[in-house]
Amino acid sequence: MKVSLITYTPEPEKLVAGAAKLCYSPSGINELMSNLEEGNVEKFIAMLAIMGHESPFEHINFTFGIEGVSRSLTHQLVRHRIGSSYSQKSQRYVNEGGFEYIIPPQIGGIPEAKALYIKTMENDQLAYDELTNILFEKHYKDYLDKGKNEKAAKSAAEKQAIEDARYVLPNSCETKIVVTMNARALFNFFRKRCCNRAQWEIRDLAIEMMKLVVDVAPNVFKIAGPGCVTGKCPEGNMSCGEMEAVREKFKSISNR
Repeated sequence: MKVSLITYTPEPEKLVAGAAKLCYSPSGINELMSNLEEGNVEKFIAMLAIMGHESPFEHINFTFGIEGVSRSLTHQLVRHRIGSSYSQKSQRYVNEGGFEYIIPPQIGGIPEAKALYIKTMENDQLAYDELTNILFEKHYKDYLDKGKNEKAAKSAAEKQAIEDARYVLPNSCETKIVVTMNARALFNFFRKRCCNRAQWEIRDLAIEMMKLVVDVAPNVFKIAGPGCVTGKCPEGNMSCGEMEAVREKFKSISNR
């Protein structure tokens, strides 16, 4: 897994404080950003956290580049729709010949399970390649019969072949995705996906994303993390039972 923070709203904390200032003072728009020194910004953000007033955080955005993850992960990730945007590598337009795949640690740690898993991936690749070739030959001939020249027929046949052959590709297939979320969306994402009960891969992603945003907006994400960081565990009877250890873990992330 490789996660990078591609770009983010300039002076994110100052902007949040300015937006909050508008809500609670008679300041005009031109005065919003005045008198917002570091100490004042920190106080404004702390006040918003105490009040649970999250709308000012929607004004700041963070864009991540993510690669080396599975399509199983991205199927979960794109469920976070509010305040979020996604652009993912398409299997309709990108040939997956020689695709890479993610091996879950619990499978990778058992030799016989790992061997079976890798063999399955290799068989998937063979099936994908063979289907691609079979479909290409059929579509290529059809397009030529319809009067397309060789170059156009080849291009159209390749695209049509891989968009159907992709149905045999596994959830483990490696993918890349660009993700933009505003800070409020990230709060929600971290509450759900940093939790010990989240699946391992998306939990690892959420933690890496949190580390990146803490570096550029430490006050905004000071109390970010799973739900148990700021209150009781929201999982009820399904709690992992490790709340204190989780709190210490995320305290070290937010204060690093």
